[in-house]
Amino acid sequence: MTLPLLLSLPHAGTGVPRRLAGNCLLSEAQIVHDGDEFAAEIYAPLESAVRYMVRTDVARAVLDMNRAEDDLRKDGVVKTHSCWDEPIWKRPLDAKHTQWLIETYHRPYHRRLSELARDRGLLLAIDCHTMAEYGPPIGPDPASKRPQACLGNVNGNSCPDEWTTILQRALQRHFPGEVTVNRPFSGGYITRFHGAEMPWIQLELSRGAFASPGEKSGWVAASIEDAVAQITARLDRVGGKPPIYPGPKKAEP
Repeated sequence: MTLPLLLSLPHAGTGVPRRLAGNCLLSEAQIVHDGDEFAAEIYAPLESAVRYMVRTDVARAVLDMNRAEDDLRKDGVVKTHSCWDEPIWKRPLDAKHTQWLIETYHRPYHRRLSELARDRGLLLAIDCHTMAEYGPPIGPDPASKRPQACLGNVNGNSCPDEWTTILQRALQRHFPGEVTVNRPFSGGYITRFHGAEMPWIQLELSRGAFASPGEKSGWVAASIEDAVAQITARLDRVGGKPPIYPGPKKAEP
């Protein structure tokens, strides 16, 4: 059975475009550490189980798909420093290179998500991430111990709270530790912006060593299958269809 889900993997890539590689200060290990380490191992195996999966090979340190294209902060779409506060570029990227990155990679990624949202057979989209076990210097919770899993629905604005609770409880049946909602993350640009097109939720999994990436992948697969079955059953009982859930008209960075 193919689950009626769209999965987005915006931070699983580790690539640096060739024209920028000579200007990048980060080592391969630093690039991996800045992105969603183990995201590919956890989520990519789910591709055959869901209707769509969208991902990029470009590293988060180079271009962040989970930021608005006009977000030019230190931790914005094209960053100056990693989340560990390490400088990324030998020379700051000029406007020409920034625009090239956005036009070549960022816009096509979001265009694809919007195109897929027109498939009314979809039930839900999930923006799939991993997070450091303890909050990094650039983030909402520096040095704080994080839960094993966190769901973000933009405080009820990108996905119905009822659906979020169903998925939270499904994750709690498989993960041995804490599963939170909107703490420490309530949802990034992808969830906020595309939540105006269809129901979206952000999923963050801790990179803590409480389980292997393979075990986490299996737990996620079982959880989303369980949640889809429950949500679909509820919709069938009321004769409903997946809603076009109205997200914020203008996404916050």
